[in-house]
Amino acid sequence: MKPTIIDLLNLSVEKYAENPFIWEKITTEFVPTTYHETKIQTHLLAAGLIQLGVETGDRIALLSEGRNAWIIGELAILHAGCINVPLSIKLEESNDLVFRLTHSEASYILVSGSQLKKIRTIIKELPLVKKVVVFDEQPDYESTEVSLIELIEKGKGHLSKFPDVVSNRAKAIKPDDLANISYTSGTTADPKGIMLTHRNYTANVEQALTLMNIPTTYRTLLILPLDHCFAHVAGFYSFMASGASVGTVQSGKTGMETLKNIPINIKELKPNLLLSVPALAKSFKKNIEGGIRAQGAVVNWLFNTALKLSYSYNKEGYNKGQGFQILKKPLLKLFDKIIFSKIREGFGGELDFFVGGGALLDIDLQRFYYAIGIPMFQGYGLSEATPIISSNGLRNHKLGSSGYLVKPMELKICNSEGNSLPNFEKGEIIIKGENVMAGYFKNEKATSETIIDGWLHTGDMGYMDNDGFLYVVGRFKSLLISGDGEKYSPEGIEESLADNSHFIDQVVLYNNQNPYTAALIVPNKEALKRYVKRKKPELNWDSPDAKALALNKLQREINEYRNGGKYEGMFPERWLPAAIAVIGDAFTEQNGLVNSTMKIMRGKVEERYATRIESLYLPGAKSIENQENIDALK
Repeated sequence: MKPTIIDLLNLSVEKYAENPFIWEKITTEFVPTTYHETKIQTHLLAAGLIQLGVETGDRIALLSEGRNAWIIGELAILHAGCINVPLSIKLEESNDLVFRLTHSEASYILVSGSQLKKIRTIIKELPLVKKVVVFDEQPDYESTEVSLIELIEKGKGHLSKFPDVVSNRAKAIKPDDLANISYTSGTTADPKGIMLTHRNYTANVEQALTLMNIPTTYRTLLILPLDHCFAHVAGFYSFMASGASVGTVQSGKTGMETLKNIPINIKELKPNLLLSVPALAKSFKKNIEGGIRAQGAVVNWLFNTALKLSYSYNKEGYNKGQGFQILKKPLLKLFDKIIFSKIREGFGGELDFFVGGGALLDIDLQRFYYAIGIPMFQGYGLSEATPIISSNGLRNHKLGSSGYLVKPMELKICNSEGNSLPNFEKGEIIIKGENVMAGYFKNEKATSETIIDGWLHTGDMGYMDNDGFLYVVGRFKSLLISGDGEKYSPEGIEESLADNSHFIDQVVLYNNQNPYTAALIVPNKEALKRYVKRKKPELNWDSPDAKALALNKLQREINEYRNGGKYEGMFPERWLPAAIAVIGDAFTEQNGLVNSTMKIMRGKVEERYATRIESLYLPGAKSIENQENIDALK
């Protein structure tokens, strides 16, 4: 019999009853809750939910910051025979939350005190919701609301009368029963509800553990949102299966305060493994470099010298220290002792490695973290695969790749006709295994288009090498098409332009069978202002001459990829943008152009800026000095 998530918890409680499972800091320090205590708390809350009237198969939404109540809340929902609908705290009440709560037909909501206002704003639009369980004590409650403390007390009473009420519900759960309906970030008009079963989760945990070993002594701090599928599996369920422990970031009064708690909590909990996404990786790197610069020119020189030496020694990880490179090892040990070890102390001093997911991790970032002694191993997956498909790890890694495949799972690389391709040929990544979702909730059309004969079509483009490593290179379905029908992926060009220029923050390329590629560019205005001041201090930023100087600097940054430029030959010139629209506002989650994993939503950007894109194919559009671009620099 294949295990359910209930079985996963029960087995871990049998093996590791007194091991700490979850860590939480509410006041001054992290306090552990053991596996045994977790099960007791789960049963009390599940009994409270049953006493409240939840029925088997009910959808129960969960909207909260990461904390013990989130993890125990999900476990209690599952023990009550229900389905969790995890929701991101970044969602706004207007459309995002209403759509998900209505579409999932959620009849109950578990919510933290800081998110309660969102639910109160929309509750009248949610006639199916019977009760709202509030994690934090409130001065007053509305008619549909009940406090978590009160519900747990009801659970105690219910269990004393009916001691088997929770275990009977839990025993009835089958591996193919739904555990979650997890919504996509909505790159199209409406997000889709990904149906994940108990077996999807337990299978993906088993698969993930074929790639890396998690000792019982390991700790992680979950810095990714818990509604994130990656945090679910690679975080608390893989750690649960291993008898290890997970901590959550201390919640602040505001989102910014919570973010500021991350580095503090990392030092306090001293994690052995962290899960990250590129946006966090870049933020950590920027903080490290800022700290080094603040120590003066000598330390900065030593740091950069050590980095260069380490890069040349490490190569792509699997081939580090080969040949004459071994001669560098004694000097590297010295640099590690005087510089890199001090940086690692900032991460608690016990961090062995990161696992990066959510989006493609730039190879330079991977080399940086590898050099300082805490490798950031690229993984790959998507929610529809629960989500882990491959990852690099301590045992097997190649920097620049997305790692080894989980086992057991089948993978094919196919062309647009559906034919399998040999190693090193790029095509769509297609997988088959027990981690493939049950389908999209109430969307048979999308399900039938995505899962064909049991194979999940990921929509991502990649290739395999001869050593069994997967390389993901962009979106298969978001290929640009030139006027002569040539298809090419924009992601690598976009990332390179943004990563290699201080003056460019974000880029979206466009070509839909047009004569040339166009680009929407979000500039770094502050960097451009500094550039103008350095070049021509007499110019006022608001003057036409200053704007012309800044715009031409942006154009030269693009030209670095053309013949004679610093990055000549990196990409075919015909794929580079010939016309540029400068966008005054960044693409963000707040304006709906970036999703929760910090990926730019190409379709929504194209829709928002359709008029600007159209203008890039008019006569004279190739000149960057136009009024709209000048206005964007205000």
